[in-house]
Amino acid sequence: MLDIFVQVSKYLLIILMALYTINAVLLLMVSEPEKRKSYVDRETFLMVLFNVLAFAVLYLASRDQRMLYIAGGVLGYSLVIQYLYRIIYKKASIALVNTMCMLLSTGFVIQSRLGTTTALKQLIIVIIASILCLAIPVFVRRVKVMRNIPVVYAVLGILLLAGVFALGRVSGGANLSLTIGGISFQFSEFVKITFVFFIAGMLQKDTGFRQVCIVTVLAAIHVLILVMSKDLGAALIYFVAYIVMVCVASRQPGYAAIGIGGMAAASVLAYRLFAHVRVRVQVWRDPFADYEGTGYQVVQALFGVCAGGWFGTGLFAGNPDMIPVAIEDFTFAAICEEMGVIFGILLIFVCMSMYLQIVTISTKLSNPFYRLVAIGLGTEYAFQVFLTVGGNTKFIPMTGITLPLVSYGGSSIMCTLIMLSIIQGLYMIREDEDKDRALLEEIIRRQNMKERQINSRRRSARAQKSSSGASGQGKTMFFRRSEASGIGATKVSAAPSGKAGKRSNTGKKVIRKASPEINADIQEHREAYEELMRKIPSAEKENIDIDELTKRIQDETEKSLNY
Repeated sequence: MLDIFVQVSKYLLIILMALYTINAVLLLMVSEPEKRKSYVDRETFLMVLFNVLAFAVLYLASRDQRMLYIAGGVLGYSLVIQYLYRIIYKKASIALVNTMCMLLSTGFVIQSRLGTTTALKQLIIVIIASILCLAIPVFVRRVKVMRNIPVVYAVLGILLLAGVFALGRVSGGANLSLTIGGISFQFSEFVKITFVFFIAGMLQKDTGFRQVCIVTVLAAIHVLILVMSKDLGAALIYFVAYIVMVCVASRQPGYAAIGIGGMAAASVLAYRLFAHVRVRVQVWRDPFADYEGTGYQVVQALFGVCAGGWFGTGLFAGNPDMIPVAIEDFTFAAICEEMGVIFGILLIFVCMSMYLQIVTISTKLSNPFYRLVAIGLGTEYAFQVFLTVGGNTKFIPMTGITLPLVSYGGSSIMCTLIMLSIIQGLYMIREDEDKDRALLEEIIRRQNMKERQINSRRRSARAQKSSSGASGQGKTMFFRRSEASGIGATKVSAAPSGKAGKRSNTGKKVIRKASPEINADIQEHREAYEELMRKIPSAEKENIDIDELTKRIQDETEKSLNY
């Protein structure tokens, strides 16, 4: 009976993942708030069903009580973190939170299958990191000085990488981590963030050739330290992020061609200089040449993927624990073995939907610094997924990179959560900018409407004057606007004799009657303008064409008030 349940569950898990993937892709095409809310709620429902079904299978197959603890922790975390974002940050992207939780859920399922101890550790790390990261969006949204210290980011990143190179612990032939207080930190994960901030800060205002050369030198120092530390996977991620950010900032595709050529030359040089690079290339070309030695990891990963087939063996029905380092470097192969290649493909689509969400946010940001930060962090995430999946499937040589949010790893999971919290802050900045644009458009619309109303009153006044002049009284009255007496000020000249004087006074009353309305217009536009200036930070005026729009507001105001 249990075997039947396990076999049926693998198809149900694929169906739930397929429905979630379709929903996530469709959500990218929806802009209406009500429709987006319905899609987000559907994602939450599918995610809960996925966790309930997967952990039910894990518990029934293992009878391990800790599976229930992990299941409760994962479900509670997913729902609580979504609730906190809804309450604390009303403008946050819940769709991004859902995608993050779905990837985490997939990771917890496969980690629990491989070992409940590591899954519990990962769950504790995720909960603590998420609580700390709740403060990051408001920090990104409010603290403007972070845009103006690119050199600090560069120096900090170089010092951290150099410290790991000099004092770090060797793991898998590379200097990857530094132990502080008994806790190991892989600083190359955290420097990914400072690296992106450094490039964005340097290129936000100046993208000239000289500035690009300075950025290139400092970025090259980061990459060279990683190469000397033999952390080639991280070096590749940094390099690709640098190329993409420079191309986006400068809008010069020639830099991409130069970068690709430089990467090819660097790869050849690394192959000749480093023995471990040659070993990885040889294993990639023919892992069966040294099946029991250097090629063992890749061969076991390929066997696992092939054993699972399209639909997988089912949870606890395969042997993913035979894959070396399955919970870290080869998590994707373990997923494909027990949950199926189709599930693995759907998982890649979910990862790409997260990347597209980040890219969408970046394209709608007006401030160049924030836009570059979003595109840089998104590029690092997407390329890390590519390196992991490609290495697991022998598409590219293995680089020792983990699958973000899915693989086990304290530093990796913390860094990814920080990155997503930064993206949430950028999303809220985008929402603020959208609101400011809407406010500008509304002010301009109201201003145009006021101008039409005043022109209508002007025509009525002229018609009344013409009617008075045609009554045969023979009196003359004219109104002349005086620019020297200020906006909206007028001089009235009339023949002050007999009935003409009375008509003159009547004429004055026409103009004076309109004066309170004009004064109200002045006050209304002044208040609207001051409200606009309070809402839009002065540092962002030039980036969203505030100068041009406010000038138009002032021009329209002067036109309407010169009556």
